[in-house]
Amino acid sequence: MQTLYRRLLTFLPRIGVKVLDLGPGAAVVFRRGDRTGVPVGQGAHLVAQGKGRYAVTSVGSDAWLVARGTKGRKATSVPFGATGARLLLDEAVSAEAEREFQLGAAHFLGAQHVAALLELNRVNCVFDVGANIGQYGKGLRRFGYKGRIVSFEPVSVTFEKLRQAAENDPDWQVYNFALGREEAVQSIHIDWKSMNSLLPPSEYGKERYKRFSKGRTEEIEIRRLDDVMQKALEGIEDPRPYLKMDTQGFDMEVFAGAGDRISEFVGMQSEVAALRLYEGSPLMGEAIAAYEAAGFGVTGMYPVTREPATGRVVEFDCVMVRAGASGSVTG
Repeated sequence: MQTLYRRLLTFLPRIGVKVLDLGPGAAVVFRRGDRTGVPVGQGAHLVAQGKGRYAVTSVGSDAWLVARGTKGRKATSVPFGATGARLLLDEAVSAEAEREFQLGAAHFLGAQHVAALLELNRVNCVFDVGANIGQYGKGLRRFGYKGRIVSFEPVSVTFEKLRQAAENDPDWQVYNFALGREEAVQSIHIDWKSMNSLLPPSEYGKERYKRFSKGRTEEIEIRRLDDVMQKALEGIEDPRPYLKMDTQGFDMEVFAGAGDRISEFVGMQSEVAALRLYEGSPLMGEAIAAYEAAGFGVTGMYPVTREPATGRVVEFDCVMVRAGASGSVTG
């Protein structure tokens, strides 16, 4: 014999009221459209508009991922150690996609590591050398950095995009020149997408990137880092600067242009080459040795590019900190 509750659910559609029965003791009533009920965990339902199908995946003891899609679609949840973070995958990573997956993960983890490093070392000014269109500066803001950013981009067309990226950020300064070992006016190779360089490509570089066979040059100004630091740090009490370099083979020249003032930087990062893309650029071992000789120690190495055929890393983002920069000693 039906209960009064069940008889009511049966009666309601006769008077134009729709019913979504969720099981014993639970129902949703509505007048228009459609509703879909999806079980979520024990004793819980997701009620969605329309007739779309949804898949639910547990991503922890008290959290679920709800994805709209075909029946049977599931995600895989992978814990990131004991951090409380989880990586969600639509499906297992294929062999073909593995290298792109690795690069994507490295980019995210590298940016997160830098953000944590800036906070730990109380950095209040980031020198962004080789800023391109402002990707790095925007990334710093997304990860919560609130201090000053000073960006350098010599290529005129690219600089205009950088200027637009920074125009509504009152503590983001931008400069339309390059940094190097000596003041000079020099030609830079451009129209290589984001890989504009003051150095010509190596034979390996020409083979690796077909874009290196095209492009043109533009005359740019080069200044020394130690000559621009005073103005860049103006108004900051107790400056604690950090140096980021991504200059397509020219990082060691930028570093040399800091002179003795490199000792003022609490940390730095440089794109170091495992395989030489530019003629005359240092390989990874030489660059890291020079940085270590100046008092920096490696805190992270993150692949930037890989060879598609072999998987060998072409370049790493090398993140470093000066010993004792945070003011604390850990065992």
